[in-house]
Amino acid sequence: MLPRVRDWLFEKQRYGLIDLHARGWDEPAGNGGFLFNGGRVYLDMGHLEYCTPECVSALDVVRYDRAGDLLLLEAIDALGLAGRVSFFRNNVDHYTGATFGCHENYSLERTVPLTRKNRLSLLAFLALRVLFTGAGRVGSNRQELIGSQNLPAAEPVPFQISQRADYIVNDCFEWIQHNRAIINLRDEPLADAQRFRRLHLILGDTNVLPSALFLKVGATRLVLDLLEADELPALALANPVASLRLLSRAPDPPWRVALVGGRTADALALAGLYCQKAKQLFGGRDPETDALLALWARVLEALATDPESLVGVLDWVSKRYLLGQFLARQGLAWDDPWLESQDLEFHHIDPTRSLGLALAQPHGCWNLTGLERAKCEPPGNSRAWARSRLMRKIQDKACSYFVDWEEVSVPNRERALLLDPFRAGPDGLARRGE
Repeated sequence: MLPRVRDWLFEKQRYGLIDLHARGWDEPAGNGGFLFNGGRVYLDMGHLEYCTPECVSALDVVRYDRAGDLLLLEAIDALGLAGRVSFFRNNVDHYTGATFGCHENYSLERTVPLTRKNRLSLLAFLALRVLFTGAGRVGSNRQELIGSQNLPAAEPVPFQISQRADYIVNDCFEWIQHNRAIINLRDEPLADAQRFRRLHLILGDTNVLPSALFLKVGATRLVLDLLEADELPALALANPVASLRLLSRAPDPPWRVALVGGRTADALALAGLYCQKAKQLFGGRDPETDALLALWARVLEALATDPESLVGVLDWVSKRYLLGQFLARQGLAWDDPWLESQDLEFHHIDPTRSLGLALAQPHGCWNLTGLERAKCEPPGNSRAWARSRLMRKIQDKACSYFVDWEEVSVPNRERALLLDPFRAGPDGLARRGE
């Protein structure tokens, strides 16, 4: 079924160009391709993976993330599969206990000061942010995994904040298949390797509500701006992975975490240090930054005093509220198997079926426009624009080609290198060669 959906997207170059050459031993020719909107679709270990184009703004990330859902819905409808085939933007297969990743990628300059103090502070933020980025999960993972990797064992819980937390076992690690970490250390910038590094995060949940995704990406971007300015708060958790798991398993305030040195502190107060510092340094620089800062501060305050006021804003709060109402009406307990199906329906990509999207608060700068255009046109302010234009030149021509994030080439004719993710023109080319 997944190959049919993929093939429809690339059939007659409808939405992009299929790969003509193998990209690796696990990605043979035809396994996926690049989209004219700057993104990419391919099959990865039994599931369909969609990558957004390079985005300069958090709002564009939300817009192109949602455009990917619309492409899948269109494919299902065109193939006559509507009502029989569904896609869900979640992270856990409750039946097998398997997990699917939601990968975040951020381009950083090589000159970023990755001192020990900054690394510990960044790890602390990434663990703490689960309180406003989690998608919520009915139940918890197997006991034997929870107690692995020298991490404390934990009793099963009926509901937790994050879908991914149970599967994170390291602070930092290079490989991701069987040793998932908060930060993946694979140094693969997909750009000028002398200038850029790629921060690859695999700890996060796939968000349903646009506001939650906007805040997740936007707040992380602001913290990385603090990192580039060497202005991160001096904060170190005793065990970031253990803190991430403990926070996920405690869906009610207050939330306490252990610091290096033996003290404990309020997690929301610590998260507020990053928000306050970002406001101090970046407040007023552009409308999106101010909107992010306002939403971030509002969410941290509401989590401490009135979490239910964030229904329609944060995924896990919305899911917990919705399922709680369902349990009360049906007279069920949290361990009833029926809840797992309701949990999954929260993540349906079809807005006519998604329990999560039905709760989305309609106001806010994360309201999305231009979604139809985002299905086939890239952002105009990143190299995705240049790659898309080069792909359009190839479209409908009987020639071989090679397309990658940082390169578009036609053998024996032209090779365009796109080495700067933030450069869109004039042709978006960092360099040409034969």
